[in-house]
Amino acid sequence: MNNTRIAAIDVGNDSIKAIFGEMEYELNIPNIIARDTEDRPVIGIEELDDKNPLDGIHIRVHSPALKDNNAIYRVGNLATKSSNGTELDPGSSKSEEDQTLVLLFTTLALDAVKEGNKNNFRQTKNVIDANYTLGTGLPLREVKEGKDAGYRSKLIGSVHQVEFLVTPKYQGLKVNIKFDEIKVYPEGFAAYINLVMDNNLKIINKDLIDKRILIQDIGGLSTDIAVIKNRNVDDDKAQGFNLGVSESLEAIREEIRTKHGVELDSRRDVVDIITKKNDRNHIMVKGSRTSVHDITDRILLDLAKKQYRLLRNVWSKNSQTEICYFVGGGATVLKDYLKTLNNNLDGFNIDFFEDEKESIWMMANAYYKLIMDYVRKTEKPKAEQPKKPVTN
Repeated sequence: MNNTRIAAIDVGNDSIKAIFGEMEYELNIPNIIARDTEDRPVIGIEELDDKNPLDGIHIRVHSPALKDNNAIYRVGNLATKSSNGTELDPGSSKSEEDQTLVLLFTTLALDAVKEGNKNNFRQTKNVIDANYTLGTGLPLREVKEGKDAGYRSKLIGSVHQVEFLVTPKYQGLKVNIKFDEIKVYPEGFAAYINLVMDNNLKIINKDLIDKRILIQDIGGLSTDIAVIKNRNVDDDKAQGFNLGVSESLEAIREEIRTKHGVELDSRRDVVDIITKKNDRNHIMVKGSRTSVHDITDRILLDLAKKQYRLLRNVWSKNSQTEICYFVGGGATVLKDYLKTLNNNLDGFNIDFFEDEKESIWMMANAYYKLIMDYVRKTEKPKAEQPKKPVTN
């Protein structure tokens, strides 16, 4: 009998953030895939296993949940080097995209093949059978539309297989993934849990627990604004919008290509340019350090104005709100612009997480807290059940 392993996975539009087991393993993979052939060319094939598997994810995915079954992909860092790499498009639903599932299965498979999991999962020759208890989430808009139930039903009760093809260290291994349980949480609620509670769901932020709060989670393709009062998300007032940072990042990427002739591999490269500690908003053009401040400022300020408008509209309908927290990768990108707008305009009580990792990993951390709480609550009744008397 296989053990079940805890997995908390945030399938973000920029990247996948995943936490496994007793928080002993984390994965962060760019959310980009590229269709490929079975025998991808590799220079120095004999040195393949000396490389980092995360830089060479090359897989075949079989799952009844996929529209395009048995397809072969490059995933993450390897896909950024492909001319046909795809990232999720604005307006798409995370719960209905094959790309979401491909990244989810890939992340689980990368955990399953780790050396440390040999005692957790059964392996027969080159096939690993891996069971998971999964905590994940969807944008508020999709949960309000009832898409969480369909998403869960696609995953549970089936076997999903990831076969590693020309991947360092794992070439030839197959992972059969089954789910013992899946919990799909609305992202706004998850953000609130992470703000006020620790890993044991004990309250750590008493100042916030009874306040009326807005949480504006800015993602790649969407923005969720959760309205918190009486320690719960107000489902009627919480709103989701098809406005994220991806379109703006794509616009910056295109303008840099047109103006400077520099081809950036993906939106992740744009994020690196505008968030790095040194030489922020600079690129190398023919070996010369060149500012792209004019491009990034214009495009990101325009997006920040749209995000601020969303805040203003939601706050006006929830006038007794005490504070709004901006979270997510998009908030990290727009933080300086939003602060400047707020200082010059309405002066709302807003806050950001100065620790960028905490903001970006907020959803994965919240899913971990919630799924661990679920496991504890389900295991406790089992432990308390009286043993049946032995009969001769």
